[in-house]
Amino acid sequence: MNDNDITSQITGFLSAALRRQVEPDDDYFAQGLVDSLFALELVTFVESHFAITVQVEDLDLDSFRTANRIAEFVRRKTGAPEWGEAHAEGS
Repeated sequence: MNDNDITSQITGFLSAALRRQVEPDDDYFAQGLVDSLFALELVTFVESHFAITVQVEDLDLDSFRTANRIAEFVRRKTGAPEWGEAHAEGS
């Protein structure tokens, strides 16, 4: 699964759940579009959709503030290369 797939799946979920278009860098918390209950739904979606476990120590709001940050979090948890790292692995 590439970066764009992860980000587009997350923005798709957010757009459907919030009933408005969400861009990858939109901070839906700062915009007042979500509350703590939705944050739990978001964590549940990430765990089930990407087959990862979000530990208590992972529950940093900054990791879930935008679709791009969630995608970075998913890549870290799944061991997928970060942006730009895929070409540097052999170095």
